[in-house]
Amino acid sequence: MSNGRSIAGLIVWLLISFIPAWVGAMFTPGEWYVQLQKPSWTPPGYVFGPVWTLLYAMMGVAAWAIWRKSGIARAIAPLTIFVVQLILNGLWSWVFFGLQNPGLAFVNIVALWLMILATTITFWRHSVRAAVLLLPYLVWVTFASVLNFEIWNLNN
Repeated sequence: MSNGRSIAGLIVWLLISFIPAWVGAMFTPGEWYVQLQKPSWTPPGYVFGPVWTLLYAMMGVAAWAIWRKSGIARAIAPLTIFVVQLILNGLWSWVFFGLQNPGLAFVNIVALWLMILATTITFWRHSVRAAVLLLPYLVWVTFASVLNFEIWNLNN
C-alpha cells in the first residue's frame, strides 16, 4: 500500500471515528444535567472533552490499522462492528442529553459496551496492537456505564 494511500486512509478513519463527537456536540448537558443529582465521584465537565478526543483518535488509528493490514474485504466484519459501536456511541448523547432519559441511555451504553468488546475481540484477530488501542475506550465506557447507572438511580 502506498504511503499516500495509507495517510489518506488514516485521515478517513479518524474522520469516521470523530462523527460521534460531532453528534454529541449537538446535545450538550445544559441546565437539565446541572440540576441532576450525581455521585460525588463524577468527573468535572472539563475532563470529558480531552478524554473523548484521545479515545476517538485511538479508535480511528485502530480502525485504520485493521483496514491497512487486512483490507476492506478481509476486515469487513470487524469494521462493520466498529461502525455499529460508533453509531451507538453517537446515540448515547442524543438519548441522555437530547431526550433527557438516563434509563434509556443506560440501555444504550450497555449495548455500546458489548459492541466495543465485540470490536476489540474481532480486531484482536487481525491486529493485537489495534485491539490494545481500544482497551482504554472499553475502560472509560465501563466507568461511564456505572456513572450513567448511578445518575439514573439517584434521579429515578
